[in-house]
Amino acid sequence: MSHGDHSGHDMPDMPMPMCSMNMLWNTQIEDTCIVFPGWHIQTKTAFVFSFFAVMALGILYEWLRVAQRDVDRIIARRLIADGKGKTRLPRSGRATPESDSEGAGLLSGVSVLKSQPGTPLPLSARVARAVMYGLTVFLSFFLMLVFMTYNAYLILAVVVGAAAGHFIFGSRMDLNSALSGAVDGRGMACH
Repeated sequence: MSHGDHSGHDMPDMPMPMCSMNMLWNTQIEDTCIVFPGWHIQTKTAFVFSFFAVMALGILYEWLRVAQRDVDRIIARRLIADGKGKTRLPRSGRATPESDSEGAGLLSGVSVLKSQPGTPLPLSARVARAVMYGLTVFLSFFLMLVFMTYNAYLILAVVVGAAAGHFIFGSRMDLNSALSGAVDGRGMACH
């Protein structure tokens, strides 16, 4: 007796709702999928929840950007407190094979990383910065894919979420950095 053979049982064909893929500006609500088939919106209520979920992702993205800068400040303070926070000054303005970044490494045997200005970071700091950067890049590309649904409401959710996040987490400004042009103005750039 085979339990795997169901050929004798007639099951009615149930139409499965399909995700609608629009490559043009649209305002479709039902049968919209966000990024993957598992996030399939079949009702207006689900769309409202999805709208707020996308907004929350935009807010999270802005929080990650601020957190990334905060992690850098914490690392810098620790290195300065430990006496390791001294940057290497560049040598004389003379171009030498050792200082030429294109020739360094492959042709001269000098490591490009060792010739870069700045303070070398311990492994734990590099891992923390890499994780934060990776999360930020992932979320920015994810939000870009949401934007690429071309759904006006979902695009609005991304923009409103980013603006709300910037309002919430951008309440302070380093005036010296802003005046010197050192403020990161990438905004919601994908990378």
